[in-house]
Amino acid sequence: MNVNFYLQNSYKISMLITKEYSTSFSSATSLLEKEKRLAVYAIYGFVRIADEIVDSFQGYDQSFLLSKLNEDLDYALKNGISTNTVLAAFADTVKRYDINVEYIKSFMKSMEKDLSKTEYNNLTDLESYIYGSADVVGLMCLKVFCNGDNQLFEKLKQPAQKLGSAFQKVNFLRDLKDDINNLGRSYFPEISNQPFNKQTKQIIEQSIQKDFDEVWSGLKQLPGRSKLAVAIAIYYYKCLFDKIKRTSPEKVLKKRIRVPNFQKFLIILQVVFMYKTKLI
Repeated sequence: MNVNFYLQNSYKISMLITKEYSTSFSSATSLLEKEKRLAVYAIYGFVRIADEIVDSFQGYDQSFLLSKLNEDLDYALKNGISTNTVLAAFADTVKRYDINVEYIKSFMKSMEKDLSKTEYNNLTDLESYIYGSADVVGLMCLKVFCNGDNQLFEKLKQPAQKLGSAFQKVNFLRDLKDDINNLGRSYFPEISNQPFNKQTKQIIEQSIQKDFDEVWSGLKQLPGRSKLAVAIAIYYYKCLFDKIKRTSPEKVLKKRIRVPNFQKFLIILQVVFMYKTKLI
């Protein structure tokens, strides 16, 4: 046995985390080519750990734990190894796909904001938070999808960031009840000084729709099965978004809107058919 065996199992642990925490994301990721699939699992595993610290570790010293993760992350990135298996897989992926460390720093900065900032009163602050918490994750995945094709990466950066923004804003709407009631957070400036009603909900939805409108040209240019995996994620989130749009503001504040498993399965079938018949 050697370090490669350890890394193989580190990737498996990230895969397990992805499958346990997000069936929809793992279903889409499972359709990628093997090496890209493992890399995306590694990215998700890292992102999930940081997210859990700031969202789920109430009663513990979250600031210390996030700082410790950052310290361990820094060591892993510099040395290519870590006793934290998720960081070991992530550091290997960062090196393998030449992922910009600045993306990772931006992500960690947004996670730090979740421990201190509870309200976003203007669009500039929100966009800065979303860039770090979502856009850069899309850019990390795009580095994997482009696999060394820097020209293609630069071409698709903008659509990738817009997709990250759209997904994150949909998540904010879906999790509005829990964010406000359990975490004391309010991300949308539209409701910082106004109630969440039909009018403010529509303004937020228009912003999300604008982001979605800018991703389609990028989707068509993704190489190989990356196009299929990303398309499934887009159609899943569009389905969730459409369901939220049909739901009254009062209900959005009372329950977490979900897409049933059978509907997720139908989305996969639909997108696979579109991919094979070159409709996307």
